[in-house]
Amino acid sequence: MAKTTKKTTASVEDKLKALHQLQVIDTEVDKIRIIRGELPLEIEDLEDLMEGLNTRLEKFNEELITINSNITANKNTVELATDAIEKYEKQLKNIKNNREFTSLTKEVEFQNLEIQIAEKNKIQNQANVLHKTEIINACAAQITEKEEELKIKQSELNEIIKETEKEEVALMKDSAKAEKVIDERLLNAYKRIRSKVSNGLAVVSVERDACGGCFSQIPPQRQLDIQMHKKVIVCEHCGRIMVDSNIFEEQEA
Repeated sequence: MAKTTKKTTASVEDKLKALHQLQVIDTEVDKIRIIRGELPLEIEDLEDLMEGLNTRLEKFNEELITINSNITANKNTVELATDAIEKYEKQLKNIKNNREFTSLTKEVEFQNLEIQIAEKNKIQNQANVLHKTEIINACAAQITEKEEELKIKQSELNEIIKETEKEEVALMKDSAKAEKVIDERLLNAYKRIRSKVSNGLAVVSVERDACGGCFSQIPPQRQLDIQMHKKVIVCEHCGRIMVDSNIFEEQEA
């Protein structure tokens, strides 16, 4: 409740001064973040890429396990079929009629066919193992490479943060103080304008009879209104909030 009272009782001039201070602070914070460059985004992209690679590697390993299981199944099929053939061949030595001979012969033929199919599948699966292993090794190597790249970039970012953290924390405290003077509606407008302009300047001063943001000429009467500090005035062309460049000097005087 105390914060709300403070914001509503502040004069327009105080709010304009606070807005200008906030803009100066935010510009300094922007400069710090520019120093960091694209590193945070690059790190985020690398982390996303590594997550995808690890997911793929896990899938490939599962597929390799399945292929090896199939090879084991192929071997078991050959062993079972071989045992069956031996059994049927023993029985063939003691056949009693043609029907039994035909039946046993067909069983032997069937088991030989099972062996041929199993051997063919085993060869194919063994080739698949080699191919899948190559893919897994390549994926693992890529993950290792990206991990090293991530470590380097993270180290660079940590070094930059270490150098600028103290300054940024101090600026954020000053920013919070300035925001307390500004009512929520005006503060939201300021943040909205900042998000829409490329240079982050939502509050600009009048320089040489022109808007400090888009450099459009400001009519004399409008310049006078800005100098009076009685209301918040925005540029008709770019929508930025305009303040008198001498607002602080005048207030101190």
